[in-house]
Amino acid sequence: MFKIYNILCPVDFSDASRKAVRYAYEFAVNMRASIVLLNIIDIPIESLVNNMQLDEELEKSARQELVALKNELLSEGLKVEILVEIGIPADVILDQAAKRDVNLIIMGSHGKKGVTRLVLGSVAETVLRKADCPVLIVKSVEKEFIEE
Repeated sequence: MFKIYNILCPVDFSDASRKAVRYAYEFAVNMRASIVLLNIIDIPIESLVNNMQLDEELEKSARQELVALKNELLSEGLKVEILVEIGIPADVILDQAAKRDVNLIIMGSHGKKGVTRLVLGSVAETVLRKADCPVLIVKSVEKEFIEE
């Protein structure tokens, strides 16, 4: 039997990632799993060196939003951890999944297409290809499977 015990849910506060949190919640409740909510601040290192205050402000803001999400999930009795990291999103997600012995990643996808996707790449696609565990991709405009 497959047992989910630790779910990593990257959150960028978009509609897609907020949907992913709802999916992570449902999986966690039904499998008695814990959730790690991860926000990645994706700033070029040159910007951080020149403006450490920006880094601190972005991290503080992200942490406040994650705490609000965490509190919603804690009210249901789940074990939830929050984490804010700086780096390249796909690399940080894969690194944290390995460090925390995650056995399911649930993340949103913005569904970028065409030139935007070619230029920016796809974090979800990179994670899907390189992760050592199953990855559930939640699209912002897909049919909703979770009942209210």
